[in-house]
Amino acid sequence: MSVTSTEQNNHAENSTACNMERDASVRQPGRWREWLERSDVGRLWTELHRLVCHHPLVRASQSAGLLVESEGRSSAYNDLTQELFVALLSKGRFQHYLDTGMTDTEIECEIGQIELTNILTAELRKRHPESYRLARRISTIIQSSPNFRRFDGSGADDPYRRLSDRVYGLNEWPDDKPRRPNHELEQRVQMVPVRQRDTRMVGCTGDAQIIINNSDLEDLIISVLEAVDSPVDVRTLRSLVLSRLPVMDIYLVPLSGDDAEDGRSSLEPVDGRDNPEQGLLRREAERQAAGYVERFLTSLYHAVRGKSKQYNRILGVLWYCYLSPEHMTQLQAAARLGVSDSLVSDYRKRIEQQLRALAFTEIEEARRFEMALRERVRAMVGEEAAV
Repeated sequence: MSVTSTEQNNHAENSTACNMERDASVRQPGRWREWLERSDVGRLWTELHRLVCHHPLVRASQSAGLLVESEGRSSAYNDLTQELFVALLSKGRFQHYLDTGMTDTEIECEIGQIELTNILTAELRKRHPESYRLARRISTIIQSSPNFRRFDGSGADDPYRRLSDRVYGLNEWPDDKPRRPNHELEQRVQMVPVRQRDTRMVGCTGDAQIIINNSDLEDLIISVLEAVDSPVDVRTLRSLVLSRLPVMDIYLVPLSGDDAEDGRSSLEPVDGRDNPEQGLLRREAERQAAGYVERFLTSLYHAVRGKSKQYNRILGVLWYCYLSPEHMTQLQAAARLGVSDSLVSDYRKRIEQQLRALAFTEIEEARRFEMALRERVRAMVGEEAAV
C-alpha cells in the first residue's frame, strides 16, 4: 500500500470539511475490514485523516508547536496522517487487524487511542519532557489523593470521559461550588508564589531533576485551587499549576538545518575546547573532587575501625551497590561478596552516613566527586579481586 501525492493534494483542499468534522458529533466507525480486504488505500487514508482531525491531542500538539502549519493547518494534518499511515504499514498492523478478526470498532479504537496517541505523546515527551512528566504527576495526584474530588457530576456514570475534560476541586467544597471563567482563574493564580526548583537528580539514569516532590506538588495544587476558589477542568488545572513551577523544557535544534544563501552555514559551531580560565577552573574542580574522595575513603576506613578485611568489604559494598554499572541489588551484592544481607545493609548505612557528611553545595561538585570516586574505587576493587 502507498499513498500518492495526488491523493494527499485532494485532501489538502478539504480543510474546511476537516474543521466541520472536528465539531461534529461522534459518528459510526468506518468499514475498516472491508477497505483492508480490498486494499482500498484512498478510503483508508481518508479515515485516518478523519481520526487525526478528531483526536484530542492534536490541539495540544498545535499549542506545543509540534504541527508545522506554514502551508495551512490541512498540511499539518496531512503530514501527521501520512506518518500514521507509514507507522501502521511498517509494523504490519493492517494485516494484523485482518488476521485476528478485529471488528471495525476495535480497529478504529486501537488506531485512534493507541497508535496515534503514541505518535503524539512521544513527540510531546521529547520536546517538553519536564512539562509532560509534571502533567502526568498532577493527574495522578488529583485522582488518588483524598483532598480532591470530581465536580462535573459524572463520576461513575461517565467513566470514559477524557481525563483532561473532567472537573476537579477540593474535597471540602460543596457540590454546588460555582465555576469561574478562565481569565479570572489566570489572574487569581498569580497570588500563589512560584516554587523553588528541587535540583536533586532522579531517574534510572540519574539525569532528571525532581523539580518538586509529590507532597509539595500536592500542597501546590491545593494552594492553586484555594486561590482560584473554583472547580477547574484537568487541562486548565495542569496549566495553572505548571505556571507556578520553574519548568525548563529544552529542545535542541541541529545547526546544520540553517544554511546561508552562499552555501555556507549562517551559524558556526562554538569551539568546545576550554579557554585558559575554564581549564584552570576545571583542574581546580578536579583537585577538589580528589580531596573529597580521599576524605570520604578515610572516613570509611575509620568507620570500620581501621580493619583491613572490613574495609575491603565496605569498599565492595560501595562498588556493587552504588558505583558499578551492573546496578546490583543488595542480595546480589551480598552473594558476590560472600557475606550476609544484614551485613551489607549495615555497611550501606555507614556509607550513606559518610556521604551525607560531605554536604555538597553544587550539583557539578557532586558529579565530579562521583566520577573521581568511581575511578578510584574501581581500581581498588580490581586490585583486591586480582589478589
